[in-house]
Amino acid sequence: MKSLTTLCVSLSFVASSLCAAGSVEFIGMDAPKTPEQMAKAYSEAKVIIHTTSGGTIERNLSYQTLFGVKDKVGTNKNPAGQLYTASMKPLLDPFGKPLIAETPDSNSLLKVDGSLYLVTHYEYDWILSDGSSAEKTDVWHERAPMSMTLTSIKQDAKNGKLKAVDQYPIDFSKVGGIWIPCAGSQTPWNTHLGTEEDYDLFFTAASGKEYTKAQKGLKAMSELYFEGKKEANPYDYGHITEVAVDKSGKTNVTKHFAMGRGTWEMAKIMSDGKTAFFGDDGTNVGLFMYIGDAKGDLDNGTIYAAKWHQTNEDGAKDGGQATLSWIKLGHASTKEVMEWKDKYTFNDIFEAYAPASFDASKHEEFKAIKAGHSDIEYLKLKPGMEKVAAFLETRRYAAYLGATTEFNKMEGVAFNPEDKKIYIAMSYIEKGMAKDSTFAKDDIRVAKNRCGGTYEIALASNVKDENNEPILSDFVPVSMHVPSMLLGEEMATDKDGNTCVVDKIANTDNLFYSSRARTLFIGEDSGAHVNNYLWAYNIDTKKLSRILSIPAGAESTGLQVVENLNGYAYIMSNAQHLGDFTKTTSKELQQKLTPLIDKFQAPIGYIYGIPGL
Repeated sequence: MKSLTTLCVSLSFVASSLCAAGSVEFIGMDAPKTPEQMAKAYSEAKVIIHTTSGGTIERNLSYQTLFGVKDKVGTNKNPAGQLYTASMKPLLDPFGKPLIAETPDSNSLLKVDGSLYLVTHYEYDWILSDGSSAEKTDVWHERAPMSMTLTSIKQDAKNGKLKAVDQYPIDFSKVGGIWIPCAGSQTPWNTHLGTEEDYDLFFTAASGKEYTKAQKGLKAMSELYFEGKKEANPYDYGHITEVAVDKSGKTNVTKHFAMGRGTWEMAKIMSDGKTAFFGDDGTNVGLFMYIGDAKGDLDNGTIYAAKWHQTNEDGAKDGGQATLSWIKLGHASTKEVMEWKDKYTFNDIFEAYAPASFDASKHEEFKAIKAGHSDIEYLKLKPGMEKVAAFLETRRYAAYLGATTEFNKMEGVAFNPEDKKIYIAMSYIEKGMAKDSTFAKDDIRVAKNRCGGTYEIALASNVKDENNEPILSDFVPVSMHVPSMLLGEEMATDKDGNTCVVDKIANTDNLFYSSRARTLFIGEDSGAHVNNYLWAYNIDTKKLSRILSIPAGAESTGLQVVENLNGYAYIMSNAQHLGDFTKTTSKELQQKLTPLIDKFQAPIGYIYGIPGL
């Protein structure tokens, strides 16, 4: 397989198209039809390279597994998906068997001084070794403290195939462990930028309880990760986490507390090296922007929250169109936030009431918000707590100041630098995004679409915030909408159990944009497709192509496009929670698929067959 570099007279590494006038086209595959196809990860798609000379190069694509979560790689004595305590002892489940996560998520394939390393997330664990669900038992935690691995990768010089040769689990003990690392990205300075969803750790005023280790997530961190020797602090979790790999293959882990705290799906840094956007995963969530004080600075900066101003009619069926304005939440350093997290609790920051106990006539100074859940909270910020709230209760404080916290299941973020746009996945367009007559604040008023959509967001320079102060970034979102091909479409349940149109994207999740291919890659996390897929959407031709099918019940994760590695391109892709069938999947089909799927052996791999772009 020759790379495009050898096929073209020249190829600029910053060109927005291939070989000046060349282009990349993906020829999609059909949805799987047989149980055997539905039970595996595979690709029957093709890629066509249109060269400047008018010729074409066509290649068949295939899915290659690097390793499974049960596999032992190189000197790693434990399975890849093994979870650990703070002292790096392997965790065991209630039956005394190794606790192995079946949920590989983010990948970052990094080239460091000529060597290849793969950082991989393991997002959560809910299946016990006897096959039962931890969520339905009283004998175990619903979630466990999670992990990442670093795997050494070798590239075959003859055919470009990749091989996992060694591996070790990454130690997070110096940052208090890690809770539910989800998607991730790669920084402009060649490190891995991970995340830390913390939806199990949320306090709500409706519960009337302060954070305690009795809460499920903190209980798991305290009892499992810290082995009962330490009580977990909720403000240690919900942060952006960076993993740097040095030339010897050693890792250094940092949590960037100055970037705020939320249910971060992922963070994506713009080409200025200081502006970042987040996928905020959950119900009634916000769109947030971090701007560092300088290029490469994720520990000193300002957080902003967006306000949605809808520009098309109420009940818009296209996902809605809006202009955006920005509210400044505050500026802080990681050093400051680290001091606050160990000093303050929720009750130090806010006075709060649930609706059942709130008397508006006695507490006119309180504000009603919905932030991170569907319950209304009545909050009053305590004196001097503005900055603390901005960085420890980021979403609540955004809602308190009037920002929009009505988005739902906001997932991946991708950046198109040539057209100055970002793309954000909204897995389900519903709940807070629908018209809400029960709550006074209702910025987003669009028609429910449980198949979701991917929003395109225009970026601009010289923008001012709502206080008329300049925002010091050239990448400020000013409008958003869903391109028609990126909007899911509901349908009546078919014979297999699909409830969204099979040849359209359902419940968009992982996103990655390739400048050289002019293509947005989109992975699904759908309860509306029996099989989830990875799609390629050419932003110029508007062509949508299915390029990978994931085993039934599994989610498409780990998306990263490596455009040119020694003449070969790779689309990194994993699958997680195999065999976790949708509620609508037919019983007959489930019976056929169950013996064909090993739900404990989730794959970490890549799509092979693409010449270097």
